[in-house]
This record gives sequence, structure tokens and C-alpha cells, in this order.
Amino acid sequence: QVQLAESGGGLVQPGGSLRLSCVASGRISGIYPMGWYRQAPGKQREMVATIHVNGATNYADASVKGRFSISRDNRRSAVYLQMNSLEPEDTAIYYCFMTILQRNVWGQGTQVTVSS
Repeated sequence: QVQLAESGGGLVQPGGSLRLSCVASGRISGIYPMGWYRQAPGKQREMVATIHVNGATNYADASVKGRFSISRDNRRSAVYLQMNSLEPEDTAIYYCFMTILQRNVWGQGTQVTVSS
């Protein structure tokens, strides 16, 4: 069984930065696509960014792509999300995921709050 553990969330002022980390553990037998979703209060969970095993990236929309950067470390089975120029609208619980044989494994989430 695979577990994902996120870290790096917190409270930050508008315009600030945070770096989220997610490390997989357990019975990992290969390298798999990973990424981040987020869920704001009262809203559905939405994709933020994904990264393929070869490093190819995909971002939800232009506003995120210009401010966020996803990366991975295959040796550590880890994925990262560097978030710059944070806005109050980025406030949400951020979840990482790993897609194994077409099934998503999810972390428990880390809270990001952008507020002055």
C-alpha cells in the first residue's frame, strides 16, 4: 500500500511564497504520474498541476502557470509545488496524488491560507 504525505502549507500574506512537498512511501514499484489538486471552502476539488514520469508538466490555467511551478524527484518518489505571488483566492487545502495503474492515491492535504 502506498501513502502520500504533504507538508509545507501555512499562513502567508498576499504576494508571498510557499513550497509544498509530497513524499510517497510504502510499496512503490515504479515511477508514476503525480500532481496537486486543491479544494477551497465551498468549492469542488480542482486540478492545479500535474507532472508526468518524464517531467512533462500541465497546469490548470494561465494564472496558476505563471505563478506556480511543479517539479519531482523520482529517487524520493516526491513531488513539489512552488507557489509564488500568492493571492487570497489560492486559499485552499492542497492535496497531492499519485496515479498508479489508473487509480489515484491521495494524501491527506495541507492547508494553505493567504491572508493579510
